[in-house]
Amino acid sequence: MSSLDELIQKARMLLSEGHSPGQIADELSLSMETVTWLLTQKKGDTAPKDVHIDWTVVSSNGLLLDGIASLMIERYYCAHPQEALEGQCPSLGSCTIVGIAVSGIPLATLIAQKEQMKLAIYHPAKHSSADNPIGSISGNFSQVGGECSIIVDDVITSGKTMHEVVRYLRRHKATPLAIWVLFDKLGIKEVEGVPVYSVFTISRID
Repeated sequence: MSSLDELIQKARMLLSEGHSPGQIADELSLSMETVTWLLTQKKGDTAPKDVHIDWTVVSSNGLLLDGIASLMIERYYCAHPQEALEGQCPSLGSCTIVGIAVSGIPLATLIAQKEQMKLAIYHPAKHSSADNPIGSISGNFSQVGGECSIIVDDVITSGKTMHEVVRYLRRHKATPLAIWVLFDKLGIKEVEGVPVYSVFTISRID
């Protein structure tokens, strides 16, 4: 069985288990366009250009996940070596970490614990089943109004969710300082003026 056939099977299995297309996109680290194609494609159709990232060996292991959280923190500080040396780098402890559901939550939780930060959870619009889906901050965790914030997720695919989160935070009088991701599939430096700190940049060469 080809890797593409396996992806089609995984997408259809997740759909049969009640996952929305947005949740499937997150589970498989793919764009919504690709997931739609996987679920509806016909023989002979051309697949969208995308890259599937499977990091479950790490994400399913607490010890390895903890190491990745530390790596993301160091990635940020390494981008500001002089400021960090002089104590001028923005203090993470004074910020709220915003984990994007689902895969950003464990990373954000570990980072919050290491840096003694407040933890907020963002549910993106693509996870909503409402007629007019909107994103929201969970009421069970820290709120973001008036806070500086660091946004955390595993992958930037199309960038749509990141734009959504940045706009949500600004509408609620929060100040997004940075976006931290493991994998950046767009190769972008910023989202609406908010710098992106990725550990890996994924490029497709055709």
